[in-house]
Amino acid sequence: MNLFLNPKVIALAVLASLAPFAIDTYLPGFHIIATDLSSTPAYIQQSLTFYLIPYTIMTLFHGAISDSIGRIMTIKWGLALFFFASIGCALATSVEQLWFFRALQGIGGGAGNVVARAMVRDLYEGAQAQRVMATIQIIFGIAPAVAPIFGGFLLDYGWQSIFIFLALYAATAIFFSSRVLPETMLLKDRLPFDLKSIASRYRRIFKDKEFLFLILSLSANFSAFFLYVLASPIFLIDLLGFTEKQFAYLFVPTVCGMIMGSLIAKKTAGVINPSRVIRFGYFWMLLMALSNLIYCYFIDNNPIFNIGFIALYNIGMAAIMPIISIAALDCFPKARGTAASGQAFMQMFFSSAVAGVIVPICWYSTFGLSLGLFLILIFGLFCITRTKLWAYKNKL
Repeated sequence: MNLFLNPKVIALAVLASLAPFAIDTYLPGFHIIATDLSSTPAYIQQSLTFYLIPYTIMTLFHGAISDSIGRIMTIKWGLALFFFASIGCALATSVEQLWFFRALQGIGGGAGNVVARAMVRDLYEGAQAQRVMATIQIIFGIAPAVAPIFGGFLLDYGWQSIFIFLALYAATAIFFSSRVLPETMLLKDRLPFDLKSIASRYRRIFKDKEFLFLILSLSANFSAFFLYVLASPIFLIDLLGFTEKQFAYLFVPTVCGMIMGSLIAKKTAGVINPSRVIRFGYFWMLLMALSNLIYCYFIDNNPIFNIGFIALYNIGMAAIMPIISIAALDCFPKARGTAASGQAFMQMFFSSAVAGVIVPICWYSTFGLSLGLFLILIFGLFCITRTKLWAYKNKL
C-alpha cells in the first residue's frame, strides 16, 4: 500500500505536524499582535520561548508517560490541554496572558510528536521504518510551508482566529488518531511511572555516548535551519522587504528542499549504506552553509540567493534525519518512548536556545543568520563523526 495513503502513517504525520503549526501559523501576525496587545514584536517573539521551554521540559515526560499508561491515552491528555490553552491564547488581552497560555500549549503540545516517533518504531522494522519515517517527514515538512501562509490569510479575520484554528487542529488530531492508531504499548510491556524509575531510565539513556551524539547531531542539523524559521518575521519583512502575506517565499522553497531530502531518504532505505547517505548529507549541508556565509558577507541581499541556499541546505538535512532518528531509537528497543522523549527533548532544547539567545543576536543581518547556521552545523558535524553511524562500511 502507498504509504501516503496509509491511514496510520497519515495519523502519525498529523500528530507530528502539530508542533510546526503551533510555531509557524502565528509568525505573520507578530507585528499585528504586538500592536493589538500594546507590545512590541520582540516581546511577541518571546512567546515562542514561553512555548518552547515547557514543550522541551515536557518532552522528557511524554514518552515515559506513554511507556506507562499507553500511547493513545498520552496523546489524548496532552492534546486536550493544548486545545484549551489555544482557546486561552485567542482570548488573551495582554502579552503576559499570551505568554501564559503559550506555556500551557507547550506543556501539552509535545505529546503528539514524541508518541508518534515511538509508534513508528513500535509498528515498523528495519528499512520499512526508515521509509515510514521519511514519508511522515514529507507530510510533516508541508506544515511549515502551509502554516504561515494560512496564518497570513487568517489575519483577515483577526489574529485570534489563528489560535481557534490550532484548537480545532488538536481536536481533529485526537479524534483521528484514536480511531486509526492501535495501542502499541501493551499492558504486559508497560513500565512503572515514578520519578525514580524515570530518572534511572534517563541516566542510562544519556550516559550512552552513541545515543547522545546521535541526538545532538540531529538537533543541531535541524536547529541550523530552524534559526531562519524563528527569525522569519525580521528576516522576511525587515531584511528582505516582504509583507505578512508573503511568508510563502521562505517556507515553500525550504519545504520543497525538505521534501526532496525526505524522498532521498525513502528511496535509499535498504539500497544504499546509511553511512554513505550520512556522509553525502553532511557534505551537501556544509557546502550550502559555506556558500550562504560567503554570499551574505560579500554581496547585497537578494531573496533568490538568501532563501535559495537555505532551501538547498534542507535537502541534505532532511535526507539524513530519518536515518539518525531511527538509529537513536534503536539504541534502546525496550524503552522507545523514553528514548523518543530524550530525542525530542534535545531537539527542542536546541530550538529553545536558538529562540531565546541566538535569534535575537543574529537576526539583525543576513550575515548574522548565515553565521549562526554555519556554526550550529559545525557542531552537528563534530557530534556525528563520534558515532558508529558515521563509520564507513562496505556492506549495505
